[in-house]
Amino acid sequence: QVRLVESGGGSVQAGGSLKLSCVRSGYIFKWCGMAWYRQAPEKERELVSSIMSDGTTNYLDSVKGRFTISQDNAKNTTYLQINDLKIEDTANYYCAACSNWRYEYYGRGTQVTVSS
Repeated sequence: QVRLVESGGGSVQAGGSLKLSCVRSGYIFKWCGMAWYRQAPEKERELVSSIMSDGTTNYLDSVKGRFTISQDNAKNTTYLQINDLKIEDTANYYCAACSNWRYEYYGRGTQVTVSS
């Protein structure tokens, strides 16, 4: 059974930083990478960042230069370093695992709340 467990969220002031973690367990058929999504109340889900199994990374335009995704394969952990947080970054952040080129598995998320 695949499990993804996120941690590291919290309440911070604008300009602050957080580092989110996603620990995965269980066998993933044709694992191809990981991603971080976020969803704020009454807003659509956004794909914030992804890192593929070959190390290729991608970012949502609004987070480029502030967010950094990384992976520690030895620990089966994916990180999202978030710097210079903005109020509009407030959302539930959750990770997803890619299986055979589709994001098939999702965690429950960790809440990030940014205040002025």
